[in-house]
Amino acid sequence: MKTDTDVIVVGAGHNGLVAALLLARRGLRVRVLEEREVVGGAVRTEKPFARAPDLAISTGAYLLGLMQPELLQITGVDLPLRRRDPHYFLPTTDGRYLLLGSDAEETRRQYAAFSSEADWHADQAMQAELAQLREDLAPSWFHEPLSLEDTAERYVRKSLRQVFVDLCRKPVGEYIDRFPFKSDLIRAMYASTDGFTGVYGTWDTPGTGMNFLVHNMCRLPGAGGTWMLVEGGMGTVTQKFAAAARAAGAVIETSCGVQQILVENGTAVGVLTSKGEELRARVVLVGADPFRMRDLAGRDNFPADYNARLDAMRRDGTSLKVNLALKGLPQFTCLPVDRGQYGPTIHLLPDEEVVIRSFDEAFRAVQAGQLPDFPVIDWYIHTTVDPTMRDKDGHHNSALFVSWVPYELAGTTWEQEESRYVQHLLSICDRFAPGTSDLVVDTFVLHPQKIERHFGITRGHILHVDNTYGFDQRVPYRQPIAGLYAASAGTHPGGGVIGCGGHNAAMAALKDLGLG
Repeated sequence: MKTDTDVIVVGAGHNGLVAALLLARRGLRVRVLEEREVVGGAVRTEKPFARAPDLAISTGAYLLGLMQPELLQITGVDLPLRRRDPHYFLPTTDGRYLLLGSDAEETRRQYAAFSSEADWHADQAMQAELAQLREDLAPSWFHEPLSLEDTAERYVRKSLRQVFVDLCRKPVGEYIDRFPFKSDLIRAMYASTDGFTGVYGTWDTPGTGMNFLVHNMCRLPGAGGTWMLVEGGMGTVTQKFAAAARAAGAVIETSCGVQQILVENGTAVGVLTSKGEELRARVVLVGADPFRMRDLAGRDNFPADYNARLDAMRRDGTSLKVNLALKGLPQFTCLPVDRGQYGPTIHLLPDEEVVIRSFDEAFRAVQAGQLPDFPVIDWYIHTTVDPTMRDKDGHHNSALFVSWVPYELAGTTWEQEESRYVQHLLSICDRFAPGTSDLVVDTFVLHPQKIERHFGITRGHILHVDNTYGFDQRVPYRQPIAGLYAASAGTHPGGGVIGCGGHNAAMAALKDLGLG
């Protein structure tokens, strides 16, 4: 078979770019095809505001936390990381707040004032256990996934093996309840930001513990177990990897999508591009989500049992991203002076007495196709940590990252409801920081259907596949079609801007080509 190149990479998201870089460095001819006009997928910086056209914001992924330091060492990519210290801000409407950072004594004092010193001890115990799991599991992210039990046996210290298996299989609520937190708000804060983000599940949904574990695998240099900012926005990540891939010899073509993956006699042999060009290759590696990959290759080319497995993993996206341009900073009633509360993840939660119950109510609403009255909201104002993204008029970028909204609305449409619901969400911000709504200059809203259109992700699912699926339950790198490799967030170790999927798929391809 005549080949035009050795490897075709479908999609220039972070995983595709990592794979392209590693494969090109081994001397292979690599051609990356990206349908959008820019690289990055959902990891990019944009200027989407008509009324603040020079204000930059990370429109998709907002933070970098789960990319492992070993991947940066392997690729040689240096990222301008900024630690958020403090990293969590939990305001209330009753005058209390938590502002958690690296100062242990200040954290202890705040816990005592907010709820009780017992909560500080519970937090210390949970963080210590997560740190041990983080270090034990890190090597597993760079290898073919095993079952939970085999992963525990090979990687996890004996004293935590059952804890690990239970955490991955059970609800996040059960894991957090192992620690004697007195405050429901604190329990809710940890469950919501790490357990619910991007998945179709709540406090008592089995598998949300797996999502919680994945989101706590932060090991970047200087992170201290927290998520970090990248100077210039998340687009800096993919621009850096794209530059490294090009330097290694990879060719990256934008505005050139793939219409079809060509399959002959059970083998992927190339692609048909959106320009009508037929390109042949020894390997086709796909950074797009696994459902789109299957559509491109043709469902009938996959075995029935594999199709059934993939169908069972398909979920609707439940994330809403309300990107904001602000003309000033909000003033929180509980903390009106600036003590660093604008840079962290700001957790907006219902009152202490009802917060856990509100999770059930909000999730039931989404299951019924309705917009919840008080969804889970993480609020970001990243220009306070990275002022390079501000415009000449001094606008701040900001975003409400909302968990649990329906992909399709019962009895209405997103077109009809979007504006009203955004105003409702801003009214929730006003409860904690009166006057926030008046600071909004412009919005760029991405509900699940818009996420699907804007980033090309099936059903607007930001993780491609729920992180409730873990390890060998996720999509395999080697597809049932010879020569076809999956490298998306749907593979092990999961979604969250990790890059290991691209690395591991590239290693599988190199091995199969006799170059491992």
